[in-house]
Amino acid sequence: MSSRRSRTRQSTSRISDDQINDLVSRLQQLLPEIRNRRSDKVSASKVLQETCSYIRSLHREVDDLSDRLSELLENTDSTQATIIRSLLSQ
Repeated sequence: MSSRRSRTRQSTSRISDDQINDLVSRLQQLLPEIRNRRSDKVSASKVLQETCSYIRSLHREVDDLSDRLSELLENTDSTQATIIRSLLSQ
């Protein structure tokens, strides 16, 4: 009985090949490196690799912008810094 239950649970939690292809296609449209290519045929593994690289680059960009903002706020008078912080918290 428990093996039957586990088989049922496995089959309902599995994602179909069509769903995977759809998700990979959606990712492909979000990635500038792949989206701008003329060829429509890109392997799923390449899309996943590019997705990881793109997310890493976005993290680096966020870190860089955060550092630059911190420096800006340190070099700004307190009234302007307060205004900037209030705008950012909205």
